[in-house]
Amino acid sequence: MALSLKFLVVTIAILALASSPSTASDPSPLQDFCVAVNDSKATVFVNGKVCKDPKLVTADDFFRSGLNKSGNTSNQLGSVVTAVNVNNLPGLNTLGISVARIDFARRGLNPPHTHPRGTEVLVVLKGRLYVGFVLSNPGPNMKNKLLTKILNPGDVFVFPQGLVHFQLNVGKTNAIAFAGLSSQNPGVITIANAVFGSDPPINDNFLAKAFQVDKKVIDHLQEQFWWDNN
Repeated sequence: MALSLKFLVVTIAILALASSPSTASDPSPLQDFCVAVNDSKATVFVNGKVCKDPKLVTADDFFRSGLNKSGNTSNQLGSVVTAVNVNNLPGLNTLGISVARIDFARRGLNPPHTHPRGTEVLVVLKGRLYVGFVLSNPGPNMKNKLLTKILNPGDVFVFPQGLVHFQLNVGKTNAIAFAGLSSQNPGVITIANAVFGSDPPINDNFLAKAFQVDKKVIDHLQEQFWWDNN
């Protein structure tokens, strides 16, 4: 089992790097924003990280263990993501890749979300997942197209950068998947959290009109997210 996990991680990394020389590294920008300042003491590099002196670099800067361990799925969603990116593996800085392990309890899900700075390649190691993504806004009088697939162990699925996607465990046991992402810091925006759980909250009258639902529904959702996160 340990050997198969190591092989899987290596395979995902190779897939991310092999896309092409022109797309195997991060596009600009590498963070949500970069506000200009005149004070040199208050600045950071565009990618948000300062490079370590090469003379002080060690093998540990490129190493992280733990992806062989199951994550705790005892939560409302029944899933947990264990991410390895530039924030916990410094050697990934400027390399344009990262990886994540996703554990699912039975009927657990990874809710609709996007990665604003990275394409995701998902590989199922154990279990059976229903996955999919929604295309960006089409032309007039057209609906956003949903593309879905049932994945079994060894199956691979790609989620294009920035598109809303999800995963649901439809098997009879827990499930495990690994994801390779084409960014050292792909970011994640969970749609429901961002819309109904923002701080401060988005105006409920606006949301009611935007989603074409009764204001009481919006009030309930915002209250639920507030309690879940406090």
